[in-house]
Amino acid sequence: MKSDIEIARSIELRKIKELAKSVNMPEDKVTHYGRHIAKVDIDLIDEEKVKKNNLILVTAITPTKAGIGKTTVSVGLALGMNKIGKNAIVALREPSLGPCFGMKGGAAGGGYAQVLPMEKINLHFTGDFHAITTANNMISALLDNYIYQHRDNGFGLKEILWRRVLDINDRSLRYIVTGLGPKTNGVTQESGFDITPASEIMAILCLAKDEEDLRRRIENILLGYTYDNKPFTVKNLGVAGAIITLLKDALSPNLVQTTENTPAFVHGGPFANIAHGCNSILSTKLAMTFSDYTITEAGFGADLGAEKFYNIKCRKAGLNPKLTVLVVTARALKMHGGVSQDIISEPNLEALKEGVANMDKHLKNLASFGQTVVVAFNRYGDDTEEEINFVREHCAAQGIGFAVNNAFVEGGAGAIELANLVVKAIDENPSKEMNFTYTDEDDVKTKITKVTQNLYGANLITFSPTAKKKLAMIEELGYSHFPICIAKTQYSFSTNAKLINAPSGFDFHVQDIVINAGAEMLVVISGEIMRMPGLPAKPQALYIDIVNGEIEGLS
Repeated sequence: MKSDIEIARSIELRKIKELAKSVNMPEDKVTHYGRHIAKVDIDLIDEEKVKKNNLILVTAITPTKAGIGKTTVSVGLALGMNKIGKNAIVALREPSLGPCFGMKGGAAGGGYAQVLPMEKINLHFTGDFHAITTANNMISALLDNYIYQHRDNGFGLKEILWRRVLDINDRSLRYIVTGLGPKTNGVTQESGFDITPASEIMAILCLAKDEEDLRRRIENILLGYTYDNKPFTVKNLGVAGAIITLLKDALSPNLVQTTENTPAFVHGGPFANIAHGCNSILSTKLAMTFSDYTITEAGFGADLGAEKFYNIKCRKAGLNPKLTVLVVTARALKMHGGVSQDIISEPNLEALKEGVANMDKHLKNLASFGQTVVVAFNRYGDDTEEEINFVREHCAAQGIGFAVNNAFVEGGAGAIELANLVVKAIDENPSKEMNFTYTDEDDVKTKITKVTQNLYGANLITFSPTAKKKLAMIEELGYSHFPICIAKTQYSFSTNAKLINAPSGFDFHVQDIVINAGAEMLVVISGEIMRMPGLPAKPQALYIDIVNGEIEGLS
């Protein structure tokens, strides 16, 4: 079979003007970024159509280090639904350059279920990530300058919370010292970098409902505390106008197409292990405006992405999915059954039987939100019929719909079984009112406890001295009504990446709590999770190149 990038190149793309016209987007509301990419005005969102749309979330069991193919299933489902005559649009996140040149090599789907043009989407695209990075670091520069210019007047910050960001995996930048050298270089202080998907600006962009809301949220960003313990915000800095100017174009969602020339929105890119893991509310609502069925995804496993999709995104945007699709693979199930990563492609029915406990835990969690759930078995070439049939029968015994997805190899035709299952499930038993894990009124400790005990399976919840200090500060500042965004490893329900399958009774330790006053959420840092990843021993950058004018190594 051809590589992802070879398949992408073999597809004859529709002009973006024609693609927009095919779903009745007004031409004057579509700004072209070349022949095959456009930005769409957010004032096209029709809330009445949004209410009538069938929103579908695609999530997954706890993944392997190679992933689980959730984006491929999301795109494949959209293709399959269009194949059976339904008007479906997929809405995804933008890839980050960090994983692209680090572990993954790309994140635009795979095989014959991709969003295109994949090279541009995986690299600089429309510049949204650059705008977010620039806006974040512009605040850092303006804050440092403000402190420098007002230092002789006695102004200073006792604690600076705002960090710089870069969309590259670079462990050397996690902790740095700025302002070294002569006095004219600024005030010497500790600082550090997070990766751009962890930036509060990214979260704000994905949660803002319009430009006015964007401004309000930017103004509310908490930068630090003065020596008399007062919060210092972007509004105090007086530069919100400059920051939203940098983000003006990035606020508009990006329109692209699939390998079968159907529309797709790709916008925003927070990671689910260190941020809230969902594409922008604006792009989801645009997709819902111009389709009858909207397929979107949430990052990593359902304990991270789906939980945050429901408890943060749906809570804030008033969304209520009609259905959730849980993606499973035989490889992941076997890994959770105790098989080492290097041999999970080999048949092992006994390990797979052990590993279904991970799937069952996710199914139980998703049901707790009031969701109707179906299972999509994302097929690999080395999967056996015996393995597939066991999972099918296991789901049937629980009354869970099951379908095999083969969109990677066959495109939309390989997702027809899944598409028919999804339509039937929505027609017969759509998800009812959303059940959130906690209420806005719950205190922060209670929110953390409800998620970690009820969804993860934790027993004892402990807090570091830093976290305890933040809890008191959150209460004092009036931020305790914010939803929580737990940052932890994606490879386990716990904070220990090696504790696989469906563990229970473990301790859950909270290291720190980051107040995102602009994004209006509290990021709970747990375990050894890093908001600036490092590169692996053999990064994908070793294989990315331009050969005869064509980009190679993106997959």
